[in-house]
Amino acid sequence: MNHRMISNDFLIPIQDRLLRVEEVMRSQADAHHSDLASALHLLLASGGKRIRPAVALLTGEMLGGNPESLVILASAIELLHTATLVHDDLIDGSFLRRGNATLNAQWSPGATVLTGDFIFAQAARLASETNSITVMHLFAETLATIVNGEITQMFSGHGLVNHQEYEQRIYAKTASLFETAARSAAILSSVDESVVEKLRVYGYSIGMAFQIVDDILDFTGEQATIGKPVASDLRQGLMTLPAIYYWEIHSDDRDLQSIVDGNKIAEPEMNRLIFNIRNSGSIEKALEQAGDYIDKSLHVLMDFPDTPEHRSLENLAHYIIDRKI
Repeated sequence: MNHRMISNDFLIPIQDRLLRVEEVMRSQADAHHSDLASALHLLLASGGKRIRPAVALLTGEMLGGNPESLVILASAIELLHTATLVHDDLIDGSFLRRGNATLNAQWSPGATVLTGDFIFAQAARLASETNSITVMHLFAETLATIVNGEITQMFSGHGLVNHQEYEQRIYAKTASLFETAARSAAILSSVDESVVEKLRVYGYSIGMAFQIVDDILDFTGEQATIGKPVASDLRQGLMTLPAIYYWEIHSDDRDLQSIVDGNKIAEPEMNRLIFNIRNSGSIEKALEQAGDYIDKSLHVLMDFPDTPEHRSLENLAHYIIDRKI
């Protein structure tokens, strides 16, 4: 399918609700330690396009859900995402995210961990305010999935050249939260289980595509733009889809073989490997895989009435695969 270039116009139908989401998230540090408030405000101001809360809001409003309940859900989803980033940056030793200094670049490891914990707790509290046991269960299950994925990656994910392992990893890391955003919004909208399942597939599919595109940008972007070293996953021994496709064609590449074997390679060899992956057709092949997921998400939406929210969900799917960062 030919995917058209799309801006973030998909946010237009929910702009007012997104402002409410920002208010709710920022209020979570009220009456708590002033440094927690400063950290939370810094994190929320450091960028991010609020795509996950947009998925929740657009899905729920397309289905006629209660706007205030959806705002609470969207806030919980984005706070959960924010907390995972705090811990990820500390674990990875990252001092930049989207070109901005991370929290752990400014605070001690202990303070960073506790801030992430606080945000996790506030996200869970907000999820409970939806008054849906099902959503609360799903929220906790998703957090466990994300953490289990990180632990698996940390202890056994390096050097693995395997499509199934890669898909499991990006589901845990990214797609699970997209899936939960769409699925929970449908649950709060009191629709049939068959409708909930369709929206779950939508969230899952755009989430998988989102991470594949992220992994492509990791190879094609410039450090000043993406806010971290080019091919940062590969430098840590993690094989993402472009590298996996490259390996299938060039298993004799000694530079990549060394990484698969668990070794570090020098910067000239790493630059050569990045160049070879960029020019092998593997990037284009990975983009095709992301496109297949987007097509699946668009196919699911065909079953719903043509509304502004429906069109925005379609545009959001196109945006995910067309974005440059």
